[in-house]
Amino acid sequence: MTATPPVTRDALLGGKVWISQPVRGYRAGVDAVLLASACPARPGESVLELGCGVGAAALCLMARVPGLAVTGVERQVEMAALARTNAAEAEAAFEVVTADLAALPPTLRERSFAHVIFNPPYFDRSASVASPDSAREAAMGEETPLGTWLDVATKRLAPRGWLTLIQRAERLPDILAGLGGLGLGSIAVQPLVPRTGRPSSLVLVRARKDGRAPFTLHAPLVLHAGSHHTSDGEDYTDAVRAVLRDGAALPGFGNATLA
Repeated sequence: MTATPPVTRDALLGGKVWISQPVRGYRAGVDAVLLASACPARPGESVLELGCGVGAAALCLMARVPGLAVTGVERQVEMAALARTNAAEAEAAFEVVTADLAALPPTLRERSFAHVIFNPPYFDRSASVASPDSAREAAMGEETPLGTWLDVATKRLAPRGWLTLIQRAERLPDILAGLGGLGLGSIAVQPLVPRTGRPSSLVLVRARKDGRAPFTLHAPLVLHAGSHHTSDGEDYTDAVRAVLRDGAALPGFGNATLA
């Protein structure tokens, strides 16, 4: 019998959302909250999250937008179990399916969603070193190609549905190249920079199935105030603090006019 790994109980959105997650390995945090803040879902719509982990992004999105029907797919059994526990404790209508996104069960392949969101593994292991922690490596090391994530997401989108993802800035060329052949348009990119004057570290990307609006590159969103970290406390900018602590939509992107 496999022992249950130790977990911590952590607050997101200033305590609006609580999640249990493993002490060691990959731990959900700011990236999941930013992904949730960038999804343009409206009350009553359906959302699919690929690679949902313990459910952080899904639960943050549901805390911001009432009445969503959200389904998560997670291949790691222990993470999927924690996601179900987190959903139950939040009394959230969040269905979690244990499956590999590259081999979705027929019940999911027959469904379509108004939104698909995901936070794929950041690192192409053909050009980087794997983590010795198996759970962290499963979340951070790219085993399933990024193109597969994009393809599966697109197939699950309803007509005119929205795809939203967060990824390292260095992978943006791969994302744009992948989207180009999938019938997705109205592509918008939101660069995220750690501090003013520094290169972008992450990007949020949104695209629409059958969208026809021109490509939009938004002005960078600065995450931290000041030129460097000066104290033990948080130094997020006011706009980002509203996202991370109050559950606000991402300024200029998560609440932008959509076409």
